[in-house]
Amino acid sequence: MSPTGYGPDFLLDLYRQMVLIRHFEERVKYLFLEGVMPGTIHQCNGQEACAVGVCAALEPADVITSTHRPHGHALAKGITVVEAMGELFGRTTGCCKGKGGSMHLGDLAKGMVPAIAIVGGGIPVATGIALAFKMKKEKRVAVCFMGDGATNEGAFHEGVNMGAIWTLPVVYVVENNLYGASTPVSWVVRTKTISERSRLYGIPGVTIDGNDVLAVYVAAKKAVRRARTGKGPTLLELMTYRITGHSRRDPALYQPEEEKKRALENEPIGRFAKYLLDRQLADQRRLDQIAEEVDQEIEAAVEMALAAPQPKPEDTLQDLFVA
Repeated sequence: MSPTGYGPDFLLDLYRQMVLIRHFEERVKYLFLEGVMPGTIHQCNGQEACAVGVCAALEPADVITSTHRPHGHALAKGITVVEAMGELFGRTTGCCKGKGGSMHLGDLAKGMVPAIAIVGGGIPVATGIALAFKMKKEKRVAVCFMGDGATNEGAFHEGVNMGAIWTLPVVYVVENNLYGASTPVSWVVRTKTISERSRLYGIPGVTIDGNDVLAVYVAAKKAVRRARTGKGPTLLELMTYRITGHSRRDPALYQPEEEKKRALENEPIGRFAKYLLDRQLADQRRLDQIAEEVDQEIEAAVEMALAAPQPKPEDTLQDLFVA
């Protein structure tokens, strides 16, 4: 066992997942810039520890909702690179058969509701899923990922309050990357932390270093256990930083240079690599090997997506819900 009590295989898997998400996002960025990939993207570079740490604390049957920035959540919850890349290319091999695109990645069979791009839109949905789990007496947990901007939406108050008063098995995860698009969170939130708002609903709230994947995992595991054992919701605020623009056309000029420099020094993958190296849980050769394997997996997925068929017009009549 490692000095933390976690096995090296578990720790290296966390590292691999974060590297996979980062390299996936970097490859996708260039595919868009080259005009090869359609649509638009909102990337999570720098926020990988949030998705990986939280999803590592979940069981396969647990369900997450996501946002307009869903790639990391999808990969961390078990959507394969082939399924994610196929969806971004709008191909039938995608996790939503090419009907969703970047902002709607998901597969309920793998525990991810196709992502909801409306800011705050996933909060009532996750709350409703948790209500269903409770009514059916299933020991499953719903996790709602949201950005800091979503916490000023009416859906946040309504959803979290409902989760609290009904003691539902749901965890509300705020990825606080300091900006709602280009607006600093300090301009729109007067409290010192967003997690303080949990007191208004009578549930626990905690602010965690969202760039420390193990800290995220420990906090998420505690919140998930609380939810699964019938004690109700937790509000987790994960402090992180988006080291890219809000979307693919955003140069992020509103982020001060010194702030960006500090963020790059504090980004989660480099931090965790140092953690592993300092404790001799891996050497640089092993970390380089992981990066190479990830790149090969991503390139294979790109080739498969480009060769895959596009949906036909009549496919729009399939997979519909008819009341």
